[in-house]
Amino acid sequence: MIQEPHATLRDSDPDVGLFTVLREDGSADPATDPKIPTPRLVLAYRHMRRLRQLDARMILLQRQGRVGFYGACTGQEAVPIATGLVARPDDWVFPALREQSVMLVRGFPLRQFVAQVFGNSGDVLKGRQMPSHPSGKQVHQVSWSSCIGPQIPQAVGAAWAMKQAKNEAVAFGFSGDGATSQPDFHAAMTFAAAFKAPVVIVCQNNHWSISVPTARQTASRTIAVKGRAYGIPSVRVDGNDLLAMHAVLERAADRARRGEGPTFVEALTYRIGAHSTSDDPTRYRTDAEVESWKKKDPVDRLARHLRKIGAIDDASEKQLDDELGAEIAEVIKAVEELPPPPRLSLFDDVYAEPTWNLREQRELLAAIPPAPSH
Repeated sequence: MIQEPHATLRDSDPDVGLFTVLREDGSADPATDPKIPTPRLVLAYRHMRRLRQLDARMILLQRQGRVGFYGACTGQEAVPIATGLVARPDDWVFPALREQSVMLVRGFPLRQFVAQVFGNSGDVLKGRQMPSHPSGKQVHQVSWSSCIGPQIPQAVGAAWAMKQAKNEAVAFGFSGDGATSQPDFHAAMTFAAAFKAPVVIVCQNNHWSISVPTARQTASRTIAVKGRAYGIPSVRVDGNDLLAMHAVLERAADRARRGEGPTFVEALTYRIGAHSTSDDPTRYRTDAEVESWKKKDPVDRLARHLRKIGAIDDASEKQLDDELGAEIAEVIKAVEELPPPPRLSLFDDVYAEPTWNLREQRELLAAIPPAPSH
């Protein structure tokens, strides 16, 4: 059974209670309001609106056969955008499928991000990764794995290295609810707690492990409660509330920087769209369920709050949409015209110094004329 949107379990324990800030009318609860400066909230809103537009455009491109695959974040924008705002330049991010946009918030160029989906010569990964699996060393973000869960121990391992280096960097590791039933999750949680690794482990509980509902893959009362068994402070937070997510992630990161160890966060949210462009969610869930969660849309909720405090209005929203639409259209047009990666780049980055057999293969390929383009 799917839990009702943002139903708060009547328990003051943070492992099972739900931390939230925004009320239905857009106001902030004074008891939990983190007092985020208005310009920062407006910036968060801009990133959320851009991500919503970008996802819609990329799905359209995939349906038109112009890109091969895409995984949208629709309905879950608050988590990655809050993470991008909280993370410092020396922190590392280990995403799952729906945290790609953290790197955009941290300054990764949109053009290179889109080029990775196309896999052409504008892609810093040289077209070698699956579409919608971006990474960027300049913003300390690795590519997510299509296997479920391995990025969690990777994040913990990186955090352990940061601790050994005696700096204040933090690792952010992400998973979905299904990954918390995988062995990698348990190994990572055990190590993180035992060695007080400076890591923030975030589970985006969007209620569906592709087509398997949460209640079918775990018997835990909540996902957050799982952290208790490992001795990790855990919190269950409204993942569709940008203010709540920012507050929880900032506190968890600050705690890690002080040397107090890991925090486990369950972000309660919902995937409005398909798991990916390879999925048809109508086969396993009802329209009524989706519509009930659309009423808790994180972009709309932040918009209501910004209107409540007088930070945006109809005119500014239209201007923002026009600016973002023009930016995305210009980027897609420029990127789609780029050629494929150079054929000979296939041999780059294998070894610092190419071996004799790689040099020989490179020469053989160079001697073959490229296939004509159509």
